[in-house]
Amino acid sequence: KDAGDAASQEHLAAELARRFPDDAVLSEEAADDERRVGARRVWIIDPLDGTREFAEPPRDDWAVHVALVVDGVLTAGAVALPGRRLTLDTGSPPPAWTSHDGPPRLAVSRTRPTEHAQHLARTLGADLLPMGSAGAKAMAVVLGDADVYAHSGGQHEWDSAAPVAVAAAAGL
Repeated sequence: KDAGDAASQEHLAAELARRFPDDAVLSEEAADDERRVGARRVWIIDPLDGTREFAEPPRDDWAVHVALVVDGVLTAGAVALPGRRLTLDTGSPPPAWTSHDGPPRLAVSRTRPTEHAQHLARTLGADLLPMGSAGAKAMAVVLGDADVYAHSGGQHEWDSAAPVAVAAAAGL
């Protein structure tokens, strides 16, 4: 777990520093870069979203998030799903999906589905789809593998920036 987080952080931080040396970075796995508060360009990364799932091969419900904010506006993002050998990004988003037959599929935390999500599932008559990372759940909706991802708890910018950018680019 920790080695995967550290290796991914090291790789992403080095590449961002090499390619965009003047940009600030906000990462789950690094000390807060106070420059980001006044920076024009800020990268928001989660080097390994779903560390628990990453450490349980062959699980594929973990992700790597990279997003770019320019002048306070989320402008680009990518969510890699390495276990699925797939990366979704704002430059080439997948087409909007169409609905499926059957009850709605609600992506929820596999280890701690909230009472809020369970209540929502009962209200909608939805089937629960337990998954790991926030990015994997959001991309399940983008890809049409789930219909809803509802989250009612603490998330940080690195949890949601890249998934929101990709979902918005896909028309959601």
